[in-house]
Amino acid sequence: MPENLLYSLEVILFFVVGLCLGSFANVLIWRVPRKEDWKWVRSQCPKCQAMIRGYDNIPVLSFFILKRKCRDCGAPISWRYPAVELLMGLAFAGLFIAVGWKWTLLEYAIFVFGLITCSFIDLDHMILPDVFTLPGIVVGLIGAFLNPERSFISAFWGVVLGGGLLWFVAYVYFLARKQEGMGGGDIKLLAWIGAVLGWSAIPFVILCSSVLGSIVGIAIAIRSKGNLGAVIPFGPYLAFSALLLVYGGSAVADWYIHLFIPALNP
Repeated sequence: MPENLLYSLEVILFFVVGLCLGSFANVLIWRVPRKEDWKWVRSQCPKCQAMIRGYDNIPVLSFFILKRKCRDCGAPISWRYPAVELLMGLAFAGLFIAVGWKWTLLEYAIFVFGLITCSFIDLDHMILPDVFTLPGIVVGLIGAFLNPERSFISAFWGVVLGGGLLWFVAYVYFLARKQEGMGGGDIKLLAWIGAVLGWSAIPFVILCSSVLGSIVGIAIAIRSKGNLGAVIPFGPYLAFSALLLVYGGSAVADWYIHLFIPALNP
């Protein structure tokens, strides 16, 4: 088989796997915040509770075949479902293109799946469940210990620096304003990011997510006529910044540190 054809088939395979995992992510996004069983109960319509048939559960395609309606009760199906599936498919295909066949590919696949799933949960419910972040930290550290392509020391300090910095910021904000400005989920998420991407990723992730969050916050304030007290989830910005590093490589974080904090060059 020609090498180019094989490579194209591998990319398509990762895209299809991503689509299927996107369908599973939709289940987690709906059920985990509601503390519903996501392991053994089949997918069902949120309105009429009818079980969704296997041929109606094909990622993306079923949404259009059913004309965005439940086959049993006719309730509309949200565009969120195919959007998450397509996003996950593109993310996995892009991940294979960016990383290739390396040990890190498996770690990054788990990481990307978790970040996308957590981001949508945070957007809907303003929470980052411990069932994702805490195991993510552990898996990230174990992966760094076993994977010869990563440094355990960098991962360990990534957890300490990531979780510690956000905890300190949150604590100072609480002392100054007498109210919480950042949830514990964000702290654990940044610790997870540090466990997977290493300590050198933390400065970039904090800067990038803060800039993005500020831009969106200002836009929301303008749209809501000056309501600067509006609460926005910070997890998606942390996740997006981490994904920039995953797809852009460590060169992005190294560039940031070399430019702004040369004394900390790894």
